[in-house]
Amino acid sequence: MRAIFVDRDGVINELREQYVKDWSEFSFIDGALDGLRILSEHSYRLVIVTNQSAIGRGIVSRGIVDDINTRLRREALARGVAIEAILTCPHAPEDGCFCRKPQPGLLQTASRQLGIDLAASYSVGDSLTDLMAAESAGCAAFFLTLTGNGRAVADEARELARRDLIVIPDLLRAAEAILQRDGLLNEHPGDNTTSSQRG
Repeated sequence: MRAIFVDRDGVINELREQYVKDWSEFSFIDGALDGLRILSEHSYRLVIVTNQSAIGRGIVSRGIVDDINTRLRREALARGVAIEAILTCPHAPEDGCFCRKPQPGLLQTASRQLGIDLAASYSVGDSLTDLMAAESAGCAAFFLTLTGNGRAVADEARELARRDLIVIPDLLRAAEAILQRDGLLNEHPGDNTTSSQRG
């Protein structure tokens, strides 16, 4: 059983410098729900894995973050998207936990709880910590979106990647690229900004 691990802020919704502190500050990135829908329609298991250090920093409560995630899941379901789980790291960076990306803890927890084969799974994110977590967990490939932090870290990601790295404009294009990779999409999904590199 394999999954698509998807980061939240900067991939599904717009990244905010001061964190997403309630649902009114949550704004879907154009095409993100369509990308999730495409994957859901092809029976990929969707798992959102997200660092939420605002909880550990005392900026927002765990209950509010859980409410945002519940609303996200509800909006996605209304668009035909089945999100299997949303796993959150609530810790601040200095807590030294094993679940905060770049550590692989969230992905490994999903593997244990949901019976996911990490080596057959893909990860989509916008940061170096997403890349490092995916590689530490042993995911087959990482798709770096150029939304959120992605454009700023793309060059460094190419240098750091040890496994397959696919740089892609956004989540919608990532979904199409995943289908193409698995032989489920005939036409090329991307434009000239899409590139692939083996690390």
